Amino acid sequence: METRARRGELDALRVFVVLGLVFFHSALVFSPDDDYYVKNADTTEAITVLAGLGVVWAMPMLFLVAGLGSRHSIRRRGASRFTRERLLRLGVPLVVGTVVLCPLPQWLRLRAAHSGYHESYLHFWSRFLTVHLDLGDFPFVLDGEYFETGHLWFVVLLLVFSLFLAPVAGPLAAWGERAGERVARRPALLLLPALPVAAINALLGTEEGFAGWNRWAYLLFFLFGYVHADDDRVRAALRRIAVPVGWTGVLLFAGSAPGFLTLDDPFTEWNAVALVTRAVFGAAGWCWVVAILGLLDRPRAVRRSPSRVLVYLGIAALPVYVLHQPVVVALAYGVVGWSAPLVVKYAAIVAGSLAVIFAVYEYGVRRTRPTRILFGMRAAPPDTSPTPSDVMPPSGREPPHTRDDHAG
Repeated sequence: METRARRGELDALRVFVVLGLVFFHSALVFSPDDDYYVKNADTTEAITVLAGLGVVWAMPMLFLVAGLGSRHSIRRRGASRFTRERLLRLGVPLVVGTVVLCPLPQWLRLRAAHSGYHESYLHFWSRFLTVHLDLGDFPFVLDGEYFETGHLWFVVLLLVFSLFLAPVAGPLAAWGERAGERVARRPALLLLPALPVAAINALLGTEEGFAGWNRWAYLLFFLFGYVHADDDRVRAALRRIAVPVGWTGVLLFAGSAPGFLTLDDPFTEWNAVALVTRAVFGAAGWCWVVAILGLLDRPRAVRRSPSRVLVYLGIAALPVYVLHQPVVVALAYGVVGWSAPLVVKYAAIVAGSLAVIFAVYEYGVRRTRPTRILFGMRAAPPDTSPTPSDVMPPSGREPPHTRDDHAG
């Protein structure tokens, strides 16, 4: 079932999450619990609590919106063209980001941790790229002493999920149509996916490097976005249950907090408290996402064209994501040595990172065809101004000649 109006709230939500990662990763510099690349001497426990408020819903929501974008893309292109498009628009920036950007945070980690470390970046770069095949950590099949995909794990998973989706896209869409009828009669069915999400987190363990979720739990959010989130009947059901489900999510999140705050390793420990903690956290995340979707959906609101700022940021979302973490780490490496209050350092890292990221995007990425392709953008002419056709459509229908989707 298709909707006719663009879901501007999901455009804005996607931009909010991507920009929020700059604030989130800057905060990890001051967290006592996270093994971030660069650490400030003084840390605060408050970061752990505040970070949890974002971790519980932000990346799951990003996967869900990406799944919805995939539904529109497959509908227009078909599965074969969708696969080729995803390999180009996600695979190319993944390779570029891994080879060019990901070595920097690792090199700065070594410099920050060891005062006697003076290896040149070029020499470390060659060691970073010394890898071997390891299928045991699928889909992260390359491994090495220093190699990592870093923050690009999201792009790896999104690409793999897209390739998984293509062969079964038709049957899944048909099943979604039938399921939408049942959801319309019983909106509480929308809570059922919380059970497999909770089970995956509990039994397979959550992964700190993947924003506190198990990698395969994200697949359920992605598939929900593909199957359901543009169905008017499902949207109506989401609106009906949003408030009680939101409160349920808050209570579940609070219930998971003691385990995360007291266990030595809540992500992987195999005891009753750890299993329950991870399961409750997974169920809480599902409830938060369901509630946010319902609360933000205003189908009767007056539809306005997206602002130029939102259009610009929507186009920039994937390049900004690819660029953000190396910039944050580099700024943090210089700032943590200041004799200044924690809040001043944090503000400096955030403000400086945003300025650098958008300067690089505007003058180093957006304006030329080759760099646009390298960062997953459409190969628009250098003088093309941002238009809504560059933005990934999380929902809605627009004439084919005026809309296109951003792969991220």
